[in-house]
Amino acid sequence: MTETPRRPRRTLIRRALVAVASVAAASTMLTGCLYAAIPPESATTPAPSRQPDVDGVPAGFEQFYGQALDWKACAGTDAGRFDCTTVTAPLDWSDPAVGTIDLAVIRRAATDGVPIGSLLTNPGGPGASGYDLIAQSSSFAVGSALSNAYDVIGFDPRGVGRSTAVRCFDPSAMDAYLFDIPADPRGSQGWTDELTARNRDFVAACEANSGGILPYITTDNAARDMDLLRAVLGDSKLYYLGYSYGTFLGATYAKLFPERVGRLVLDGAIDPSVSGLDVSTTQAIGFESALRAYMTDCLQSRSCPFSGMVDEGMAALGTLLASVDRVPLTASDGRKLGADTLMTAIIAALYSQDSWTYLSTALSDALAGKPDTAFQLADFYYARSNGTYQDNSTEAFRAYNCMDYPLDTAQADKDAADALVKQKAPTIAPYWQGVDVCEVWPYPPTGVREKITADGAAPIVVVGTTNDPATPYAWSVSLAQQLSSGVLITRQGEGHTGYNKGNACVDTAVESYLVDGTVPTNGLTC
Repeated sequence: MTETPRRPRRTLIRRALVAVASVAAASTMLTGCLYAAIPPESATTPAPSRQPDVDGVPAGFEQFYGQALDWKACAGTDAGRFDCTTVTAPLDWSDPAVGTIDLAVIRRAATDGVPIGSLLTNPGGPGASGYDLIAQSSSFAVGSALSNAYDVIGFDPRGVGRSTAVRCFDPSAMDAYLFDIPADPRGSQGWTDELTARNRDFVAACEANSGGILPYITTDNAARDMDLLRAVLGDSKLYYLGYSYGTFLGATYAKLFPERVGRLVLDGAIDPSVSGLDVSTTQAIGFESALRAYMTDCLQSRSCPFSGMVDEGMAALGTLLASVDRVPLTASDGRKLGADTLMTAIIAALYSQDSWTYLSTALSDALAGKPDTAFQLADFYYARSNGTYQDNSTEAFRAYNCMDYPLDTAQADKDAADALVKQKAPTIAPYWQGVDVCEVWPYPPTGVREKITADGAAPIVVVGTTNDPATPYAWSVSLAQQLSSGVLITRQGEGHTGYNKGNACVDTAVESYLVDGTVPTNGLTC
């Protein structure tokens, strides 16, 4: 997803969760999100522990793969429903002597007899909490067929949440970093200088407060951690359901350990071969397409704040954005709503069609000079509630992307990308690009952008949604084609990701594969 323009130009997927359909952290006005309140589920019996799988352990890492897990009832959850543990992993997978980190793991035991194994899950980001995914919304994340058949596992990747985490600003400084509006006009040298200075302050805080882990916060290391989790959970093969950024994590695992791939489903795929600049450009066009779909739907409602044809509605929205860019609106808590934060609010709501009604409310209120609803959406995007931040997803997002994506250096390529965004995404374009925090990150990126084939892996199912704004459908097509054993399922529709979104065709295909091993027909369209 996008950052607002005063931050990275290589925006990537900011909070690419299964859906952004609730602002539970800030209010309760939206529905269907991973972190929305869910009805109580029946208690389950804690799963028995299995012996670690130590076959093929890399030399020097035997102590990690052979560790016994100490499962206990999770704090703050229903007794008997979840159990939790901490796994110790090497900080540096090239040298076990460098140090260790902790990985927080939560397990919901299978409800239907002996489990197939452990189903690891990842909600995206990078930086979203897999622990919270399962603790708060396991039934939405995996569906009853999967929770019946598997011990469902959530974990916070390195750098995230309850695991050894990236730490940067305190809440007050984070508010200033994310929401303060620069004194100089957008695009001026003063504007650029101010945002660059803010990025330097942010990076300095991350370096000072993260305990030396920043150079090791990479998807390659996180994928190696995932193999460790597979082993200590007692599985010889990996069973995995990854959403959005979680598809890149899963594909990276398959690249590193193709022989250990069991059943992998990658939903809302990232194309691992495209550059950060290409990611940003494609996402801008994807969100513009989603915004037009929203506008088409909105204009059919009597409560829509716009009128006329779609182009007229989009033009009116552009006028609103330009207006708050010139004269920001003051919220009840004193914060100023400019175009950047309003764009963040819009994009947060575009992740799920269920949020469109509330986007209309936010835009109606903004047109009336009342920005609080837009701030609620933006606050959800940043996991902010009552002036505090509920997780470290903003920090972890930057840490992963700055290490995973090589910097774009060719000015001609940047100029071409800017021109394409202006042409294909004219409403979003003025507020899309900005000053990249990765330009001042203290460590050079170690990631590469390349096709992943995972030769020798078992079938890997890729799910793509035709008008997914955050991970455009073309990326799912590309990843499925790259993977030697890739199988593509297409969900026709709006919103981010396809499984457990009410499409029985997609759900049946995914669950039949993960539960029974029945490989879907490649090219299945639902």
